[in-house]
Amino acid sequence: MHRWDVTPREAVAIQRELATKVRQEPLTAAIKTIAAADCAFIGKNRIVAAAVLCDARTLKQIECAYVHQSLAFPYVPGLLSFREAPAVIEAVRQLSAADLLMIDGQGIAHPRGLGIACHVGLWLDMPTIGVAKSRLCGTHRNPAAARGRKCNLMYDGKPVGVVLRTQDNVKPLYVSPGHR
Repeated sequence: MHRWDVTPREAVAIQRELATKVRQEPLTAAIKTIAAADCAFIGKNRIVAAAVLCDARTLKQIECAYVHQSLAFPYVPGLLSFREAPAVIEAVRQLSAADLLMIDGQGIAHPRGLGIACHVGLWLDMPTIGVAKSRLCGTHRNPAAARGRKCNLMYDGKPVGVVLRTQDNVKPLYVSPGHR
């Protein structure tokens, strides 16, 4: 699809191009398995990506995988996927196929419409959603304090995700669609 060893300027151009390829369409089959992926860092130049595959109904773990890699891209706000996606992709590829992949980060709720969930979804050609702990762009009302309360996350006058309270009186999560 593209090289990962690019400059921040090249990364922005790649994001703009790939954002035009992101699709959002209804899933055609029931979701039986869900995968989730996240990363952690060891020192300044190592990354660990972990991925887990679960039964969608019971949430019981089916498989897990992890990958250690050297970091090839610096931390640049808005360019998280160039730092984390290579390791996430490798970890997810070690799992059996999932019906849906959740990634810690943004989907289309991104200034250029291509958060890590979109980027990984395009790379793996699978349905993805981004679940982030903080807002990267857009505006929203605050959802009520009760679990399950939500409101739209808006960017440039369009809904790009949902701000969801997952437990009573805790900070909400920012959920946005990725690819497919």
